[in-house]
Amino acid sequence: MKKRSFIIGLIMILCLFVSACSSSQSNGNTGSEKGAAEAATRTYKSTRGNVKIPVKPKRIVTDFYAGELFSVGANVVGSGSWSFTNPFLKDKMKDVTDVGDPINIEKVMKLKPDLIVVMKDDNYDKLSKIAPTVVIPYNTAKNVQETVKMFGDIAGAKKEAEQFLADFDQKAKAARKKIDKVIDKNATFGIYENTDKGKFWVFNDNGGRGGQAVYNALGLKAPEKIEKDVINTGEMKELSLEVVPEYAADYMFVTDYSPNGDSKTLDKLKASAVWKNLDAVKNNRVFINDFDTFYPYDPISVSKQVDLITDMLVKREKENQKK
Repeated sequence: MKKRSFIIGLIMILCLFVSACSSSQSNGNTGSEKGAAEAATRTYKSTRGNVKIPVKPKRIVTDFYAGELFSVGANVVGSGSWSFTNPFLKDKMKDVTDVGDPINIEKVMKLKPDLIVVMKDDNYDKLSKIAPTVVIPYNTAKNVQETVKMFGDIAGAKKEAEQFLADFDQKAKAARKKIDKVIDKNATFGIYENTDKGKFWVFNDNGGRGGQAVYNALGLKAPEKIEKDVINTGEMKELSLEVVPEYAADYMFVTDYSPNGDSKTLDKLKASAVWKNLDAVKNNRVFINDFDTFYPYDPISVSKQVDLITDMLVKREKENQKK
């Protein structure tokens, strides 16, 4: 009997010990799970105040920033309509839902995003009820480097951002070497746009139209007048035909904005005496470019534009040397 009582007592002690260990382990797991849940979000300083966003967002909806987010490997499930016209994003947009422009609240809700990133804050109150919403106003970042770092931070993809910038830097260096072989080091370059309404604009280094590729990545120089009045002010400038010569460059990249494809204003510009007397025209150094190809300024588009502009310049100089 004594032996049996001893054994029963020993079993009871062992059961209590196992139960205590199990309880302790359970409490530890609960604490770590709670900590993990808390660590899954972080505070991001936005123009609309501090926002709790996912550390690693899985489903992002945006209005204008699809290219910026794709550059750091983020998963974009919904984007504004204009991104679908970007030829450099075509393959990446296949599984993305068009949420309209302006952004359609109901479409966004159906996508169940865990993060929304927008340029326009018109619907901020409604969007922020669906998911954490970060507002990045137009022109917040001034170049590819600033843009990629910012969106790498937002998307929790700093390594991907670093890799993109390393690849971009390597590409830009290789392109500059190619250009140096055919372009005079003192040559100037200008970015312009002719519209279907007959307006003529000159652009800065970060307003799209290839400006970031030309001035930032390739390091090409603008004429002093453009540098002073446009690049330094950060504003594009409308030019009357009479003052175009003042802003003319040795090489002129002109985006043709003709959304309906039936504009005759470019032909009218080319037929003018002012245009015909420009050195860039006389020397066959004017490039008329497609709007959809050169309007975008996201990092992926700028990277592709570097290739296009480099090839344009090399090819044209070879053509001119044969004449």
